[in-house]
Amino acid sequence: MTKYIAAALLTLAPLAAAAFPAVGDMVGTNPEEATKALEAAGCMSPMFEAEDGKIEAKCRDAENKKWEIYIDPTSGKVAKVKADD
Repeated sequence: MTKYIAAALLTLAPLAAAAFPAVGDMVGTNPEEATKALEAAGCMSPMFEAEDGKIEAKCRDAENKKWEIYIDPTSGKVAKVKADD
């Protein structure tokens, strides 16, 4: 039984990774809308600030890795995704 669970988790892992926010994804421009969209995509507990004309959302993924998601304030689309060092 355990090997079946492990196989299922390995099969689903790429799907979870693919769900993370990507450039071009629509997340919205207001904090409530963006938080809901980012968390649905696996970017947990986003905190927002303005940076270089974009909205920057700092969050963590399921593996607790830090990420910076840059959102175009006019369109509400993700403009850039980068790991937070």
